[in-house]
Amino acid sequence: MFNRNDSTSTPSLEEITNSVNNPLWEDFCTYMHQQYHAKPEFTFSKCSWEYGWNIKFKKGSKSLCTVYPRENFFVLMVVIGKKEKDRFENALPSFCDEIRQIYEETKEGNGQRWLMIPIEDDGKVYADAKTIIDWRSK
Repeated sequence: MFNRNDSTSTPSLEEITNSVNNPLWEDFCTYMHQQYHAKPEFTFSKCSWEYGWNIKFKKGSKSLCTVYPRENFFVLMVVIGKKEKDRFENALPSFCDEIRQIYEETKEGNGQRWLMIPIEDDGKVYADAKTIIDWRSK
């Protein structure tokens, strides 16, 4: 298992996969590659909010999401920016309760909300998170 807080040793995809220990992680990586040709980019954040290794997925230069690996699950950070805000808020009733709650509890800053979405199982939260990422890609 890799040490999420060790900035001196970049983890491998295999180490992340073993640490997350959830089949959705591999499913998500495959989905991001097939859908957007996005490959995982490992970065180390010294931000006090989410200190440690994370994985960014980009389509070209556009950031689609950032993943924070955890033991047995992962957290997707997806930004709802000014461009997506109206569309997202209009569609909010179609999203599951968990996504609506995350959105409502996330404070807005500079016209953006940084949604932290825990992915633990293959349910509506996971499907909704992929829909949000799709909006970011366009």
